[in-house]
Amino acid sequence: MSRLDIGIDLEYQVLEPSEFSFKIHAATTPRQQVSRVQLAIEPPTRFVVEPCCSFGNQHLRLHAEPGPLKISYAARVDTKPFLIAPSELEENGVTHLPVDVLQYLYPTRYCPSDRFFQIALQAFGHLRPGYERVVAICEWVRNRTRFQVGTTTPFNCAMDTFNSGVGVCRDFAHLTIALCRALNIPARYVTSIDYGADPMFGPPDFHAYVEAYLAGRWYIFDPTGMCPTTGLIRIATGRDASDVAFATIFGKVMWTMPKVRIEALADPAAGVELPVRTDLAISTAGPLETPRVFADAPLANNVASKSWYKPPLPIQTSFSAPHSAR
Repeated sequence: MSRLDIGIDLEYQVLEPSEFSFKIHAATTPRQQVSRVQLAIEPPTRFVVEPCCSFGNQHLRLHAEPGPLKISYAARVDTKPFLIAPSELEENGVTHLPVDVLQYLYPTRYCPSDRFFQIALQAFGHLRPGYERVVAICEWVRNRTRFQVGTTTPFNCAMDTFNSGVGVCRDFAHLTIALCRALNIPARYVTSIDYGADPMFGPPDFHAYVEAYLAGRWYIFDPTGMCPTTGLIRIATGRDASDVAFATIFGKVMWTMPKVRIEALADPAAGVELPVRTDLAISTAGPLETPRVFADAPLANNVASKSWYKPPLPIQTSFSAPHSAR
């Protein structure tokens, strides 16, 4: 088990009455527990914290009048990831995917997977389906994309990153997700904090990683390779960055860079260890039940299965005409 203390400080100068929606609360899952939560808002303001039904993310919502606004969040996050040998993880056929997972196959604003079909097929179509194919996608993205702060905008999508060959964790994740989806591998976007990242990248910051759905469970992949996967907590989950922005603001404000803190704690007597890199597959999500498929049973609305059914006779045409080139 890993234990991390996290802190997030946000400061704004509100210029007009504005509405805020923050996604900075660490998520609770079967493999991630959150305790010692502290939330401070200055000036004191009425707020509500409520979960989103679509993804389960916690939304901190409030209204602010003109003036300074400070948000401080802190918590202790314990993760007890599910570990398994990568060789045991196969890809699920689309027929066997739970219906709630299907949305992670579709193209989205930042992950236009329909534009990557030929690219993905040429680069990875010959590889054996499963965990190692997703690893190959991550390594391919990492090898051809240079990590450089300040090289991306809120408008960049996976195709922009593919063409430019440069970006930050957000762009690495979007490109990886687009390639996975192009191969019918469900993939989604998760926000975190970059525990264990090289100090050359600057102070601690928000981080993005990828989860791919394999063998009935979501598994963690970090295409940047910056952080040990055992140290990646879950804050928010979505189809791409548009679902998980840490702050969505309706109004006119000025802002400063977020201040993020993270510290790993060790307590060997309690089974708490510092996060380390591992070759095992890691999941902090619970398993999902796959749908039952009865291949030999006729469909209820399949008229061809009825005893009284007779197929129609072929249509006889009295003339022939070439197909239109259109």
